[in-house]
Amino acid sequence: MKKLKHEGFKKIIHNGILFEEGASVYAKEIEQNIFLVFIITGTVEQENVQAFIAQFDSLESIGKKEPIQMMFHLSIKDKNDLHYFEKFINISENG
Repeated sequence: MKKLKHEGFKKIIHNGILFEEGASVYAKEIEQNIFLVFIITGTVEQENVQAFIAQFDSLESIGKKEPIQMMFHLSIKDKNDLHYFEKFINISENG
């Protein structure tokens, strides 16, 4: 989570309706109204991380409204998943 804050992600306050209650949600705008969002649930020992790229009306609508369009979704279960996701993001940024 500290790394997300360091890389310009903003913590999203949500009401537990669209995301699991107690989930930590972080988002960063990567294009106009296109956001990279991480949802972190579970415990330190058994963390569940979901990552997705989606279009929202604004940063403030994340967690309050459904995305306009879901473009990519990944459930990160281990470090290999995170490594492949980082590669995908780097290819997309250069592509």
